[in-house]
Amino acid sequence: MNRIDARFAHLKATGRKALVPFITAGDPVLDATVPVMHALVAAGADVIELGVPFSDPMADGPTIQRSSERAIGRGAGLGYVLDSVRAFRATDADTPVVLMGYLNPIEIRGADRFAREAADAGVDGVLLVDLPPEEAAEFRDAFDAAGIALILLASPTTSEARVGQLCDLAAGYLYYVSFAGVTGADRLDTGAAGDRLATIRERSGVPVVAGFGIKDAASAASMARQADGVVVGSALVAALEGAVDADEAARHAGAFLAPLRAALDAG
Repeated sequence: MNRIDARFAHLKATGRKALVPFITAGDPVLDATVPVMHALVAAGADVIELGVPFSDPMADGPTIQRSSERAIGRGAGLGYVLDSVRAFRATDADTPVVLMGYLNPIEIRGADRFAREAADAGVDGVLLVDLPPEEAAEFRDAFDAAGIALILLASPTTSEARVGQLCDLAAGYLYYVSFAGVTGADRLDTGAAGDRLATIRERSGVPVVAGFGIKDAASAASMARQADGVVVGSALVAALEGAVDADEAARHAGAFLAPLRAALDAG
């Protein structure tokens, strides 16, 4: 069983909601990525989304765009990302890791080669923002063969017919974008998002997690009422920005995430 499936099955059995932090690999410093991943797990992360730095992250707001630019400037390419996952796996065999990014760096490697390398490193899922399901057959086949889940996205503007298609194809979990816009925007309407989430969860054969606009314990707890979990990205990336070394970055990561874990567990 894929680590993602095992983790969500455990969460369901224990009545808990998933906390999924996103960080950009290679930011705030290259040697912080693995220590920050471990600090997030210690603070209550259930799944880690590791951002693959990209030069044109079209779905991301300024905070993640800048973190990606900084990481690329330090030399954090796809090889570095896979090496980071491999190093993380040396002492954590259980926490699911999902790579989140864009198609170009993966397409350059080729679907089969990338899937093999990612699986060997210990990757459990991949979310490619700019890969529509209609064009994903080659990647889905390669990922399925390697035991990697291709995570799909749904949004408030997704048609009912397309939601049905996404729910049929989804693996691992379905990522629900809480509003139409870019990451980090301050426009989350948990009531409207919750209504849509409830409908999608009824149709989906995999857990549904909500992201975009979740920035603190209150917004995480509110969104989690209608979702199987929440993703927090821009606010965490901003909390790490400026850390001068791995130890400081890890401390900031743990301090940021712990209140969100407590809020989710409090219901």
